[in-house]
Amino acid sequence: MSPVTAGVLQLLALIAALALAYRPLGDYMARVYSSEKHYGPEKWIYKAVGANPSAEMRWPAYLRGVLAFSAVSVLFLYALQRAQGILPGSLGFSAIDPDQAFNSAASFVANTNWQSYYGEQAMGHVVQTGGLAVQNFVSAAVGMAVAVALVRGFARSRTGELGNFWADLVRGTVRILLPISVIGAIVLVACGAIQNFAGIHEVGQFMGGTQQWNGGAVASQEVIKELGTNGGGYFNANSAHPFENPTPFSNLFEIFLILLIPFAMTRTFGRMVGNLRQGYAILATMGVIWVGFTALMMWTEFAHHGPALQAAGGAMEGKETRFGIGASAIFSVATTLTSTGAVNSFHSSYTGLGGGIQLLGMQLGEIAPGGVGSGLYGMLIMAIIAVFIAGLMVGRTPEYLGKKISTREIKLAACYILITPALVLCFTAAAMALPTPGNSMANPGAHGFSEILYAYTSGANNNGSAFAGLNADTQWFNSTIGIAMLLGRFLPMVFVLALAGSLAEQKPVPETAGTLRTDKPLYAGLLVGTIVIITGLTYFPALALGPLAEGLAS
Repeated sequence: MSPVTAGVLQLLALIAALALAYRPLGDYMARVYSSEKHYGPEKWIYKAVGANPSAEMRWPAYLRGVLAFSAVSVLFLYALQRAQGILPGSLGFSAIDPDQAFNSAASFVANTNWQSYYGEQAMGHVVQTGGLAVQNFVSAAVGMAVAVALVRGFARSRTGELGNFWADLVRGTVRILLPISVIGAIVLVACGAIQNFAGIHEVGQFMGGTQQWNGGAVASQEVIKELGTNGGGYFNANSAHPFENPTPFSNLFEIFLILLIPFAMTRTFGRMVGNLRQGYAILATMGVIWVGFTALMMWTEFAHHGPALQAAGGAMEGKETRFGIGASAIFSVATTLTSTGAVNSFHSSYTGLGGGIQLLGMQLGEIAPGGVGSGLYGMLIMAIIAVFIAGLMVGRTPEYLGKKISTREIKLAACYILITPALVLCFTAAAMALPTPGNSMANPGAHGFSEILYAYTSGANNNGSAFAGLNADTQWFNSTIGIAMLLGRFLPMVFVLALAGSLAEQKPVPETAGTLRTDKPLYAGLLVGTIVIITGLTYFPALALGPLAEGLAS
């Protein structure tokens, strides 16, 4: 079987698995977020935090809950890292430096999981399991809660109430993320991923000496980092490490976990607004972009340009031989089109155009299918923009799901789509203009520029993957990328929740003959075009200086 055929078959198997899980999981999540029942363990949590899960919140109160919980999480994780030297199970590692502790705390709370450190050489069991892994659960649940609040804004009318943040947070964690993670961890352990609390031990012979390896609760952290579209890794090699991702089957299973909830949430959306076709239209838009990017990535990496690539059967540099080009390309696209950031190959070693595809996937806003929660609310923002553009074309007030898109709604949507590009481009420009940050680049020219552009794109879009080659463990990059991650995560949520409150207060508009049907293929095509055009106009000059220049020169 040729490598190309193997890659295509893996892609088809992945699509089939996602299709089988789509309906039951999407319907289950809709029931979870619509339920009025509180289970015993959930009641204990509400009592511990002093929350009334039955009290409805307007958008300012919901936002305060999001920000307060996240702020406490940042402080707790920062303090845990700074105290690591005196904690049990620290494996002898000292406290994390202040700038790196801030960067890591911001990263994991913002669902980014950008890492500027070697996990197996810096973090002990308590920080890894009690700090980072916990944030993998709750940061994902925060994104899902905000998405559900926006969906309620479309579904409700003549009220500003969007549900209860604490109830949404706890239910997302306890009823959705935790059960799937338990099953997924068992699967990964069966595949060969490790799960223990062993210390540092020496193994085998390496270059005339012994090699040291850590143990750890790897399988349980690996599954939630993929399921919650978190990223990061217990080890520096991330999902290319055999302790995290041992076999081709575990690799395909981890890709399945990355895409599972973001795709299934379109079904949840359709179910909660009472129109499954609307969910299918969003799903189709996400699916077309994802399949298109995957096909482009496989083509660029399998293309045989030059004798070295011909001998290897494609661009094998930086890729694990146990996965090959096809599985590496599928994983790469899945992780950059979502907010995951896990990698099973070295992104900096991809072809110039391949690196451009990875960058563009994040720059779309990671909405195809995007992160858990963030992908759905990002796509719904783009849907509002597409409806507005269609309304301008025909001279009609735009409507979406029975709600008028007035000046207030379009201003909030516009602010949402401008935040992340502003962060990416301004920080990249500053890093290139100042003398010190440029010293961190491992490569000159277009590829070096791509390293810095990728770092801020990954941080501000809450992806967390690294182009590598860039020494990001400096005060400049730890601080600025940390700021970009926090602003890129929480500023958009302000506008999402304000938009949700505005929509919930409206009364429904009856559908007429002139209403744009947003559940049809024509609208899905318009939405795809809107996404590509807006992203292209925003980022094309920067892409032309980096990956496009490198790709066309090779």
